[in-house]
Amino acid sequence: MNPSLSIALQAAHAGAATIAAILADGGGLDIRHKGLHDLVTRADTASESAIVAVIRAAFPDDLILGEEGVSETDHVHRPTSHVNRIWIIDPIDGTTNFSHGVPFYAISIALWEHNQPLVAVVHAPALGETFTAVSGEGAWLNGAPIRVSEIMEAEDALIGTGFPYRNLDLLEDYMLLFRRFMRETQGVRRPGSASLDLCYVAAGRYDGFYEYGLAPWDVAAGGLIVREAGGVVTDWTAGENWLHGNRIIAGNPAIHEYLCKCVIEDVHPDRLEA
Repeated sequence: MNPSLSIALQAAHAGAATIAAILADGGGLDIRHKGLHDLVTRADTASESAIVAVIRAAFPDDLILGEEGVSETDHVHRPTSHVNRIWIIDPIDGTTNFSHGVPFYAISIALWEHNQPLVAVVHAPALGETFTAVSGEGAWLNGAPIRVSEIMEAEDALIGTGFPYRNLDLLEDYMLLFRRFMRETQGVRRPGSASLDLCYVAAGRYDGFYEYGLAPWDVAAGGLIVREAGGVVTDWTAGENWLHGNRIIAGNPAIHEYLCKCVIEDVHPDRLEA
């Protein structure tokens, strides 16, 4: 097994074990608000600490970017051979679901090097599913290979999305798109965890996915998993700035093209980019 993938899996399971222990102790989740509709629990911070500990033990010179406060963007005093390796982690993607007892949440861990994704793990402990990918080697669900769907027409497609909650600036444009997809496709689903939504595209459960208002830790792992499963991932302009660009479209090749067409037609050009 790829050594970095092995560490990512160990880290994901360490995070999951920490979450399970907090759920089992009955002491409460200590839910706090980071911003409008944006929650954090003590399980988030404890999971992140457990994940980071595993990664640092194996790769002490790598950089880490985590949602709950771990941020190492200052490269000073870092060995030059490692400054371009960065782990991007979300200790619980879908915290609102988690805090309400909804099982659709995941631990997302990705390794990027020279601005390219190398390794990805999205582990959904409550669902018993672990999605993985290694650049150039394919994508898997619980060790079995996965591929995007072969749906070609919008009318046959099931689309995933996420409702914006950090940034409501594009809400009117978003609702235009939502109404269009409700009319033109088989349906739209919004479970509440972007990393898992992307994995559902990779596994052929969804045919496409779109969202805005996302952070790197929401998409860093899932984006690679989609690509390694034969899908396409871009920003809303069909460009490559989907990690930091705040907007993402993913799908099998045909439905990705359809989603891009709809976004470009329905969203004002000034609002296509972050």
